Amino acid sequence: MSISAKDTLSTNFSMSNNTVCYEGEWTITQIGQQEKNLQKLPPSSQIIFDGSKISSLDTAGAWLIYRTQQTLQQQNVTVSYKNFTSEQMALFRMIADYSIQLVPCHTHTFANFLVRIGKRTYSTLNHAFVFLSFVGETSLALLWALLFPHHIRWKALFSNIQTAGIQALPIVGLMAFLMGVVLAYQGGVQLSQYGANIFVVDLVSVTLFRELAPLLTAIIIAGRSGSSYTAQISTMHITEEIDALRTLGITPMELLVLPKLLALILVLPLLSVFSNILGLIGAMSIAQLALDVSINDFFERLQQAIDVRHYLVGLSKAPVFAAIIALVGCYQGLQVQGGADSVGKQVTKSVVQAIFLVIIADAIFSILFSWFGI
Repeated sequence: MSISAKDTLSTNFSMSNNTVCYEGEWTITQIGQQEKNLQKLPPSSQIIFDGSKISSLDTAGAWLIYRTQQTLQQQNVTVSYKNFTSEQMALFRMIADYSIQLVPCHTHTFANFLVRIGKRTYSTLNHAFVFLSFVGETSLALLWALLFPHHIRWKALFSNIQTAGIQALPIVGLMAFLMGVVLAYQGGVQLSQYGANIFVVDLVSVTLFRELAPLLTAIIIAGRSGSSYTAQISTMHITEEIDALRTLGITPMELLVLPKLLALILVLPLLSVFSNILGLIGAMSIAQLALDVSINDFFERLQQAIDVRHYLVGLSKAPVFAAIIALVGCYQGLQVQGGADSVGKQVTKSVVQAIFLVIIADAIFSILFSWFGI
């Protein structure tokens, strides 16, 4: 098999007897046309690259020859080199070490679909295992801190109580008030059709105390405080501040994770109580303005409708929700990799996973309380 240089190929290489003979300069200024010509090589089972007539070769030319080799090998063509200098072969080896291997495009078959599902499942289970390891490590550190309180960073703890608790009161209070307004209005409109306006107190109080107040408060704190935990820790990780802390003998668990966890466990039940109060105030306002239920009637019915167990059920969920939010937020912050763009990705994961796990925990609580008749 032979190809004349006067045909489709340029004079920078020729081919005869399954041998491609490269000629002249193969540099970045000369390879533009050769890239097109190399695509015109006829099919063959074996091709030899001959570099005896190359006058100069730089990285661009070597990369083009190497890429041609990769393309031919994908077509089951055996490629070998001859008459290249040792320096030129060293350049090829360097390019091979740092080049991305060309992978043929596969069609999306059912087998590939199963492979992707398997990889995604393995990745999810691996992340779950690492997260459980982090939870175990945090639990041991928390137990150690409770047994020896002088290890607790009290300044960091009180700072987190202020940011996650006191500064969150306005948004939590507004949410709870509007939630009470919506519940009272929507439920009262239906009950008023049967002349049972007073039972709006039962509807709002039980729903608030058992479910909505702790759940929605946790969701707001997950978006507000959980995201800030992830952003703070991931930024410290990228700027190598966490490595500096380890160098000083200060563990990130002691300085960053435990104060946030303890602070959120303390403030979230209090925020839930605050949500209960503001939610009842919002419901009371709508009951008096739109449902002809006075404040005195509202309080009298509230004492009959609500039981202490309803209040305790909602309050018992808050510490669990707080632990989930703090653990997920800190864990995602420590998992950051790369640059600043990774911070945004980890914050998104933190909020989504925290809200998802909080809702799952609430569903589990509902099932357990139903089994025990609480």
